[in-house]
Amino acid sequence: MLRNREIGRFVLLFVFLATAGTAIVCTISPAAGAVAGGMAAVLLLTALLFTRWRYREISRLSEYLQGICAGQDSLDIRDSAEGELSILKSDIYKMALMLTEKTQLLTKDKRYLAEALSDISHQLKTPLTSMMVMTDLLSERTLTPEKRMEFTDNIRTQLERIEWLVTSLLKLSKIDAGAIEFKEQHVQVKDLINRMIFTMSIPVELREIELKTNVPEDVYLVCDLHWTAEALINIFKNCVEHSRPGGHIGVDAVENPIYTQIRIWDDGEGIDKEDLPHIFERFYRGKNASDESVGIGLAMARSIFVSQHGNVQVKSQPGLGTCFTIRMYKQVI
Repeated sequence: MLRNREIGRFVLLFVFLATAGTAIVCTISPAAGAVAGGMAAVLLLTALLFTRWRYREISRLSEYLQGICAGQDSLDIRDSAEGELSILKSDIYKMALMLTEKTQLLTKDKRYLAEALSDISHQLKTPLTSMMVMTDLLSERTLTPEKRMEFTDNIRTQLERIEWLVTSLLKLSKIDAGAIEFKEQHVQVKDLINRMIFTMSIPVELREIELKTNVPEDVYLVCDLHWTAEALINIFKNCVEHSRPGGHIGVDAVENPIYTQIRIWDDGEGIDKEDLPHIFERFYRGKNASDESVGIGLAMARSIFVSQHGNVQVKSQPGLGTCFTIRMYKQVI
């Protein structure tokens, strides 16, 4: 403490003033001068003890910050006392807590990025390997025209799958990063449903699926028409892919002062209980997923709805079917 120049200067100044004052008082009364000198010594000792206590508290703060830098995020220096030093402790604790939370989020994002890159590389590896094999086969001169055409079609199919995967990943990344500005359009829900059904009309017809719709004309939704339609198509596609030939898919919509609700349900194979909590996670493939499934569609749909102050829930029973419920809230508090 005494190595501090400010403290040294304070002590020297205090001793000089106390000595000068005591000398002046002694010229008037030696007894009064002795008392004044004693009081000056007591005041100096009290100031030094108080300064020493403050230095100890500051040293504790320094050790606390060093512990935080070393990764000890469970330390707590807050106290219930009043004063500038206590306020400083609380502010440092809040700052350390905020930095710890940011560090945890960065670590989580880093882990998520590593997992995402691993999943993406896995999804791209299969079609790329297949195309490399077929490209080698195409170079053989003895290959028949029929086989050459078959391999060419397979390569085209794999390229289309890669293009769809990359496009979907870019869309999902933009949504998660908040880089997409969703428009607030007053959209008729029936128009959205018609777009959804038209896009999937061929798979529905091939599977001979019967559609049941109950969407009143006066049900509206404030949303981005393009992105919301894409999210609904992804959910509807999931229902179509897991419906039996000749099965049924239903779509209905209702509106109230709080939210607009859209339900899409099927009587297909349903979702296993173990898969149900994870179906909106990207790259997750359930037990009943097809070989062509990547696990992006439902994750993208959920991100689109959440970004527009909505949510999507799912209920399902194996062998009985699945029901997706989308709610878009009109006001968010």
